[in-house]
Amino acid sequence: MNEFTFGVSLRSVPGWTANCRRAEELGYDHISVPDHLGTGLPAPFPALTAAAAVTERVRVGTLVSNVPFYNLALFARDVATTNQLTDGRLELGLGSGHMKHEFDEAGLPWRKAADRISYLTEGLAELRTRLADEGGMPRLLIAGNSDGVLRLAAEQADIVGFAGLRQERGRPPGTFALDNADVLAERVGYFRALAGNRAVEHNLLVQRVVITDDRRAAAAEWHAATERSAASIEEVLEAPQLLFGTVDEVVAQLVARRERYGFSYITVFEPTMETFAPVVAELRGR
Repeated sequence: MNEFTFGVSLRSVPGWTANCRRAEELGYDHISVPDHLGTGLPAPFPALTAAAAVTERVRVGTLVSNVPFYNLALFARDVATTNQLTDGRLELGLGSGHMKHEFDEAGLPWRKAADRISYLTEGLAELRTRLADEGGMPRLLIAGNSDGVLRLAAEQADIVGFAGLRQERGRPPGTFALDNADVLAERVGYFRALAGNRAVEHNLLVQRVVITDDRRAAAAEWHAATERSAASIEEVLEAPQLLFGTVDEVVAQLVARRERYGFSYITVFEPTMETFAPVVAELRGR
């Protein structure tokens, strides 16, 4: 069973240098950036290069690059250069994209899921070819929920990523449904059946962390704010991607979830970096 490692997804350009240094100081092992359009959101590869320049040991990576956004030749150039400038600390996270409005905003065609996954699959092959003379493929994370993306991760990834949220069909962008404990277990089981004996690290992108003496109250607050995303407060409390409780309770939850799902690489979002730090300290080396 893998020891725990911890990452933080940083999204704010203001304070970038200070946040990167603080993440390393708090004991995080990975700094990642998403690949989204929006005011104030970082362009991934320049941000990762800057993160590596002001830190010493953390790995830096995308969580995740939406491959259908890109011309693959230009994308491969950015990957190779970033890997070189970060002294090989790059962790390349890839996905097939899931937010139609971002493609619309960028003036890019929105393809059906099967076509986006095909582009990701073909893109990986081209990336490997183009990067062969540029130091090779960095450590590779592939994240997603669909059968096609998980099949690709089972075949090629060093790390498989699970977020446990999915855009609801026919609802406004950013309206997500929560994968409950059983759904996420099914997705992990599907992946493991395909991966066989391959040793693939399991990443979980945690959606919420609340350190509190009253787990149920924190779960009820989250459920009230996002009622469509879960059937009940009990479902919220059991969801692997939501962490509510005292530091000791959250530590116990993560140990149990590593046992059930294999999640050993845990990523939280920037607003909870400080909140989650005591858990990082407690689980270091375990």
